Amino acid sequence: MTVSSVVPHHVAIVMDGNGRWATKRFLPRLAGHKQGVDALRRCVRACIQRGVRVLTVFAFSSENWNRPADEVSGLMSLLATALGHEVPSLSKEGVQLHFVGERQGLSAKVAAGLVQAEQATAHNERLILNVCFNYGGRWDVAQAAAQLAARGEAITEASLNAAMALAHVPDPDLFIRTGGEHRISNFLLWQCAYSELFFSPSLWPDFDDAALDAALHDYASRERRFGKTSAQVQTTGASAMRA
Repeated sequence: MTVSSVVPHHVAIVMDGNGRWATKRFLPRLAGHKQGVDALRRCVRACIQRGVRVLTVFAFSSENWNRPADEVSGLMSLLATALGHEVPSLSKEGVQLHFVGERQGLSAKVAAGLVQAEQATAHNERLILNVCFNYGGRWDVAQAAAQLAARGEAITEASLNAAMALAHVPDPDLFIRTGGEHRISNFLLWQCAYSELFFSPSLWPDFDDAALDAALHDYASRERRFGKTSAQVQTTGASAMRA
């Protein structure tokens, strides 16, 4: 399948369906999360091949602490293991890692692993991979406002934007949620104001190159107006092509 030349600069993904994937196979839920790590590895490589420059994924929400204790513990252990196994190969692929979210409450081992992974990949420029861990969209807006208030700065759209946890990258062009659910679940509430939304029926462990291409092709067929009329967008596009 050939992907259109209109490729989103920044793709954000809610990686949903790991638990259901495992349950359908009579496996523990953690087995689904382990398969989800494999799916993320595939997705990173596919994004690099297709020219996506920023990938942001929702790995663990601030609400996920309410899940069964054994699942939360298993997820923390899986993160620590994945950091050791995946970071070297990601770095070879040219991936720059950022972990976005509240780090208070994480174990010292996990918190140190996040810092080490970011430092080890800071020089890479092929793809920025933001892993949102212990993250929530409302938390993000609140922490940005708190930063500004603590500094005595005026709270404006521009100042809030600069204080957001993803201020180092442009807003997502394409928002994908796997697993068949049609909601954004407190993910990137500020940043996705103008993102194109795509809901994939694939459970995350099954999300492959073909599923990604389906989302990219759908994105390429859309007209992004950002409040303008269709005629204005077409005129601007024609002018840019002539320039």
